[in-house]
Amino acid sequence: MPLNDVVGLGAVLFAIGAVGVLVRKNPLIMFMAAEMMWNAAALVFVAYARSFHAMNGQVMAFIIIGTAAAEVGIGLAIIVSVFHHRHRLDIDEVSELKG
Repeated sequence: MPLNDVVGLGAVLFAIGAVGVLVRKNPLIMFMAAEMMWNAAALVFVAYARSFHAMNGQVMAFIIIGTAAAEVGIGLAIIVSVFHHRHRLDIDEVSELKG
């Protein structure tokens, strides 16, 4: 598969994820969209690593996957805690919890 096609696919996935984060109000959907953005970045790193015969991109993809897993674990814990206390999930109300 040509490098341009893989980078194009990564850009499309990243754009879909960015639109999902910006448009949706449900925190679970927003986390899935953010995860899509992380995976798009990892895909591009692996594509460049394969193209240039270097392991740097694969190492970066491994770090991205680990970071994304940690982010989702912490984020889901926060979402469950907010839902447990408020019995609703609305991003606009959660932003009022500052302070």
